[in-house]
Amino acid sequence: MNKIIKFFTRRLVLVSLLILVQFLLIAATLMLPGKRYFAIYYLTTWVMGVIFMFRIINRKDNPVYKIGWLIIVLLLPPFGVAVYIIFRGNTLSKRKKEKLASIEQSIKRGLEETIGGERAVIEDPEAKKQSDYISNCAFTDPYSDGDIEYYPTGEDMLEPFLEALRSAEKYIFIEYFIIGRGKMWDSVHEILLEKVKQGVDVRVIYDDMGSINSVGFGFRKELEKEGIKCQVFSRYIPVLYARLNNRDHRKICSVDGKVAFTGGINIADEYINAITRFGYWKDNAVKVTGRCAWAFTVIFLSMWEYYESSPEGEEGFAKYMPDSFPGETPGVVQPYTDNPMDDVNVGEAVYMNLLYGAKKYIWITTPYLIIDYQLEQALINAAQSGVDVRIVTPGIPDKRMVYQSTKAHYEKLVRGGVKLYEYEPGFLHAKTFVCDDKFSTVGTINLDFRSLYLHFECGVWIYDSPVISDIKKDYEDILAVSRQITLEDCKANVFTRLKRSLIELIAPMI
Repeated sequence: MNKIIKFFTRRLVLVSLLILVQFLLIAATLMLPGKRYFAIYYLTTWVMGVIFMFRIINRKDNPVYKIGWLIIVLLLPPFGVAVYIIFRGNTLSKRKKEKLASIEQSIKRGLEETIGGERAVIEDPEAKKQSDYISNCAFTDPYSDGDIEYYPTGEDMLEPFLEALRSAEKYIFIEYFIIGRGKMWDSVHEILLEKVKQGVDVRVIYDDMGSINSVGFGFRKELEKEGIKCQVFSRYIPVLYARLNNRDHRKICSVDGKVAFTGGINIADEYINAITRFGYWKDNAVKVTGRCAWAFTVIFLSMWEYYESSPEGEEGFAKYMPDSFPGETPGVVQPYTDNPMDDVNVGEAVYMNLLYGAKKYIWITTPYLIIDYQLEQALINAAQSGVDVRIVTPGIPDKRMVYQSTKAHYEKLVRGGVKLYEYEPGFLHAKTFVCDDKFSTVGTINLDFRSLYLHFECGVWIYDSPVISDIKKDYEDILAVSRQITLEDCKANVFTRLKRSLIELIAPMI
């Protein structure tokens, strides 16, 4: 009985139940007219459906999104129209939209004011084309100073991460989708408290939906009482509104603008396998220094500025910049972000540019494989052009419904020449591309609709760096414990195929 009470008093459950009640009230109000008014009701809902059909068609959305919403709106009027208005309509104020969209402009301004024009020279035409895209659309430049280190697991990353925190003299900026109480957070928290006592500026941003099961509602106040500045991205509240769709999925830690971390690893115990969830949790991260680390500081500050009512003053972000940067090192690294409010899908384009440029091989890891026709066809086209295209997904899923959507793509990809594998030890959470021993990207962007189109994301594009061999070696180690998917494995009964088809229809919205 105590377990039942505890379950129903969790904030996620309470808020979700209140939202469900709103859905039911909307359904009851809109779908149960009296017989007397049925003709008027039917005509009104039909007109509404047609109006919103044209509205959806004319939106600048991914075609797969449009199809999903068209089916909902036309099959379930007027309830489908109400759901569309709530989640895809213009429910955000113009000011709020402009403020969210301006985050990347803030990055552009911050970098131009501090290290504008100081970028690596790239002579290879293909590499330059990929880099220029990021510079033009994400406003960050390629850098060839400082180091980049690759950590193939959370366990490998933990001690360097803690050591970097211990080295802080001026500030520690942390922005993560998930923060969870436990061994990892306790280790981080202990250092943060010590640094606050030393006068270090410590700031934390976390996503409320991502962390809702792992920290309490009062977590922000708890940190602020300890002297840690904190912001919560888009609180999960019992009100139906569009921003439920947009989350801060980024993972960034910046220390003094000299060292920064990013990748798939959140601050929670499953990421370092201190607890077991879905078998062995395989993830990765990178640590960067030099101007790339400073760029991640600007990226964090641009998000922080979104919350603040006043900007950083006359000095702007420059007051946080290190006094000097390291000398030139082999290879090029280029950070990038993706903002769902700017109508530019940077994360998807970075992946597509790597696919289009691949000559010998392109190897991919992703926890989810929920892609549209364009990306699916790009993978098949690369494979049919003689490129060795490999994708590894989890052997043990964390979300059964999403896993079925992932498996729905298997047969077409395998028939098209793409080599698919499942990581047998457990859940693979890494989001990595490695290509032709020349290119790689490590970051937070899954191959799914939410990461590609709805979330704030980030990553590092890498060119001609020695670290690429480390990333490739890790991929080979992953393959050694993964099972290749055959056409025989893709066979499914009629019921399973129907279930996957239905899931595919709503895949962009889950």
